[in-house]
Amino acid sequence: MSTTAERPVVVIGAGPAGLAAAAHLTDRGIDALVLETGPSAATAVRDWSHVRLFSTWAELTDPAAEKLLAPTGWSKPDADTYPTGGDWAGQYLQPLADVLGEKVRYGATVTGVSRLGRDRIVDADRDEQPFTVRITLADGTEQRILARAVIDASGTWSTPSPIGADGLPALGERAAAARISYRIPDLKDPAVRARYAGRRTAVIGSGASAFTALASLAALAKDEDGTRAVWILRRGISGSTFGGGSADQLPARGALGLAAKAAVDDGYADAVTGFRTDAVERDTDGRLVLVGEDGRHLDAVDEIIVLTGLRPDLSFLSELRLALDERLQAPIELAPLIDPNQHSCGTVYPHGHKELSHPEQGVYLVGMKSYGRAPTFLAMTGYEQVRSVTAAIAGDLEAADRVELTLPETGVCGGAGLFDDPTAAQADGGGCCAPAPALLQIGTTTSAAPAAEDTAPGGCCG
Repeated sequence: MSTTAERPVVVIGAGPAGLAAAAHLTDRGIDALVLETGPSAATAVRDWSHVRLFSTWAELTDPAAEKLLAPTGWSKPDADTYPTGGDWAGQYLQPLADVLGEKVRYGATVTGVSRLGRDRIVDADRDEQPFTVRITLADGTEQRILARAVIDASGTWSTPSPIGADGLPALGERAAAARISYRIPDLKDPAVRARYAGRRTAVIGSGASAFTALASLAALAKDEDGTRAVWILRRGISGSTFGGGSADQLPARGALGLAAKAAVDDGYADAVTGFRTDAVERDTDGRLVLVGEDGRHLDAVDEIIVLTGLRPDLSFLSELRLALDERLQAPIELAPLIDPNQHSCGTVYPHGHKELSHPEQGVYLVGMKSYGRAPTFLAMTGYEQVRSVTAAIAGDLEAADRVELTLPETGVCGGAGLFDDPTAAQADGGGCCAPAPALLQIGTTTSAAPAAEDTAPGGCCG
């Protein structure tokens, strides 16, 4: 029987962070096995293949991965251009998976991770036992893999957050599932375009995904009469609602917010602020009516796009001893650095294996999953995480501890602990949000609704 050190490091997920982890392990001469539930690399990324990233190619490839790809004749795309998800998957992630070859196993869904012969209660010789990783293959066959360490890079894409402001599905949300989407629509797809053309769609959310959806629907409205969007925010409209704009050090990210603002300014979308959804009901025509926690009923819509964030699936890790923040479900040492209750800036302090460690030695959550429910994750963060983690697994603590990470500013700072409170004010006393749920048309001729950038500076509800 082989020793634990001779067993592979199992990497869960063949996305950007997972494949980068495998590249770093390979570079260090450590056997890696990547388990991917989909039929190809970057299955989740391919789901949003139509969406353009706000990071350039310069920020989307990993040095160890480039080293593996170089002998194949692969050349890095123009560093200053912005790829779509499809570009990222096709031009970089799949070629990287192909180079890794048999180290990547497709159609393998991880259903459980534990210690061999030890459930989470047992202490005896726990750290000396290999990890046991249970998988289900596409044909339904179950297998067990023994591993020296586990890197969970499975992301959060499979578990979008629901409509309800309390974190639970709104009443009636499941019953209306046929007319609710949790993804940015691909309006170049004729079937998807037909779903939204000439109809009224509610977009729920306040981040980059919501900005993208609003801008896409505004473009559709220019071509298809009757197309209309209504933007549902739990917060108020403030100077930071639309992101960093021209102050964002990632220009394309800033442009997303400006495009969303233009959709509202140009009259293609209304904004409903301070609205916390409690239920989804139907009117007499079968259209959907959003009901707020305060009992308010909004005008009926034909479709709903829910972009309220993502959350990690921790179910298959239940037999491991993880130290997770009770709010974010992120590693407890990392959580204070990324907590949106405390700040909304793009800066994240350098972090690596120490912040990503758990009481269960040898298991790490990396990439999007490491952020739990926190937003604003960037690929370069994941690449630095896996560089540090794989160095730690290799026993190279000097390299593992040498973490260097500089992220671009969002241009949106001054977050407040009550960032979802529509009546919250800045610490310096400047009000930033609407005092009550309201339907606004920003940028119209009426002086009662100023442009978002003209409201109280340093908004706290972005």
